[in-house]
Amino acid sequence: RMTPELRAYLPGDANACLALFDGNTPMFFAPAERTDFIGFLRDHALTHAFQVIEVDGLVVACGGLSRHADGSAGFCWGMVAREHQGRGLGRMLAHARLRQAQAEEGVHRVVLSTSQHTQAFYAALGFHVVRETADGHGPGLHAIEMELQLTRDFCARNPH
Repeated sequence: RMTPELRAYLPGDANACLALFDGNTPMFFAPAERTDFIGFLRDHALTHAFQVIEVDGLVVACGGLSRHADGSAGFCWGMVAREHQGRGLGRMLAHARLRQAQAEEGVHRVVLSTSQHTQAFYAALGFHVVRETADGHGPGLHAIEMELQLTRDFCARNPH
């Protein structure tokens, strides 16, 4: 097995990222979100620190980090190929994005909107729930808003 490689998103990764989205629909994403994701990849991925993880030359995970005016950064469009879930790639991607947020001047917390299906994953990383909206991402897909306060020693405690 090749070691997973984290790298910056390139425009040529768009189709691979859409395939990840499609493979995670409807369990983790509502079909109606696909148009938004296409627009994100086209217009915002390069400015939102979007990253991919490759295994054996194939893109198997992706996710970005957006900067907000209120001193927070947001996880956006994080996903892992279904057949690669449970192998630590999501954690690798989350830690990379948390280190990015930590390195950003003036960022004190990271926020995200997820669903009931991945809430426990983010809770294990230290995020806590601030709001829940039933069916907020689509029928049967609840919107769980979570946040994590960044501390000075976060990177020291989470080297990968």
